[in-house]
Amino acid sequence: MHALLLDMDGVLYQGEQAIAGAREAVAWCHEQNIPHCFLTNTTSRPRSVLAEKLGAMGITVSTQEILTPPVAAASWLHQHVEGPVALFVPELTHVEFSDLTIARDDQRQVAAVVLGDLGEAWDFATYNHAFRLLMQNPQTPLIALGLTRYWQAEDGLRLDVGTFIKGLEYATGREALVMGKPAARFYETALSHLNIGAQDAVMIGDDIRGDIDGAQQAGLRAVLVRTGKYRPDDLEQGITPYAVLDSIAALPAWWCQEMQD
Repeated sequence: MHALLLDMDGVLYQGEQAIAGAREAVAWCHEQNIPHCFLTNTTSRPRSVLAEKLGAMGITVSTQEILTPPVAAASWLHQHVEGPVALFVPELTHVEFSDLTIARDDQRQVAAVVLGDLGEAWDFATYNHAFRLLMQNPQTPLIALGLTRYWQAEDGLRLDVGTFIKGLEYATGREALVMGKPAARFYETALSHLNIGAQDAVMIGDDIRGDIDGAQQAGLRAVLVRTGKYRPDDLEQGITPYAVLDSIAALPAWWCQEMQD
């Protein structure tokens, strides 16, 4: 094992609170010069805000160490489409698409439709607008910023973008191009960033499907932590993690033991 991919929400923090031991685990990763990348399906905030949030918790991370679906999507759009792009993402996240032409609200023809997590800003009119844009042209790609089903908020579980993507896939009869977890493309982007192969990397996550199964499908080892959205019945889903840790705090000791073995 040579590199680490680490989920953020549910692994490093939950809500506005750092998970015990996260600061020390990330500092250890830096001290050991282990190549690493922080992966998150968060689409509500840009990388700069995420880095600031971690910094306020005492966890030092640079924006270049963070890979988000908007960053991966913007790169793909740059290479594959021409014309205005309709963004269904929070206003703060628009900065990650600043090099692209953004469609106006009244525009009927667009080059692509990008869907992220709008949270409580979703309503029928907004959702139907995305549907109509896709139906205007059967060639317009639907870009999904992740397929996460739900996430653990401070007030309980909340639906995530995957739920809305699946609705549009059903309504339009087309398949979304997924830029976040659990798509193999997202993991491959992170591995390319680290210049390392899947067989040499380990994914650490709290989501048995998006983090564990997704990473395994991309050829990585995947370690589940019992924090965040973890539930005991996750281990009864037919998905077997490479290892299970109580939390990120156990990562350094586990890693050192694996290296000795």
